[in-house]
Amino acid sequence: MIKTVIFDMDGVIVDTEPVHHYAYNEHFKQLNIEITPEIYASFTGNSTKNIFEKLKAHFNLEQDVQILVETKRNLFNDAFDKKEDLYLLDGVEELIKELHQNGMQLVLASSSAKVTINRIFNRFDLHQYFTHIVSGEDFPKSKPHPAIFEHAAFLSETPRENCIVIEDSTNGILAAKAAGIYCIGYDSVNSKMQDYSKADEVISHFSELSFERIRMISI
Repeated sequence: MIKTVIFDMDGVIVDTEPVHHYAYNEHFKQLNIEITPEIYASFTGNSTKNIFEKLKAHFNLEQDVQILVETKRNLFNDAFDKKEDLYLLDGVEELIKELHQNGMQLVLASSSAKVTINRIFNRFDLHQYFTHIVSGEDFPKSKPHPAIFEHAAFLSETPRENCIVIEDSTNGILAAKAAGIYCIGYDSVNSKMQDYSKADEVISHFSELSFERIRMISI
């Protein structure tokens, strides 16, 4: 019986991808580097730090990785604060509330930095529903490495066979499966060039899930 649901954030709870895309591309212009759509899609599920470590090595960038991260984060924060049309993804708030009301433990495991997670959780008043928040910036390797989900399960004090992960990215799904956790792939209209073949099941709308349906998932 499932006792803990581990949520990814970007692309699952809120679609901040347009804001990230704007911030990254503004930064790429400043750095005078060209990133193809295919390379950009491969970033999904990676922390900003890991992305810039790869870009620094590939393009032989002079700037320190931390400076690159902070520059992109500032661009994101400025755009985030000005963007009024930012909403939770359709149906996810209702699912979160239903799961919480029925005693299901909710944990967030996002590749985003803590400051970004808090910005979003404060904007949408989500802290009250989650017992733990795990940020990818605390781990040397990003998804598809399983560390973030292993730690989320550890904090939940729930055996992994009693946890599930909801993820929208190829890297996130691979990380969940590498951690030995059942994974629901969320293939939304916002998902681009992601592979859901390794997920245990795939949904396209949160109305397909409920407390009773999740609780009775058989691993």
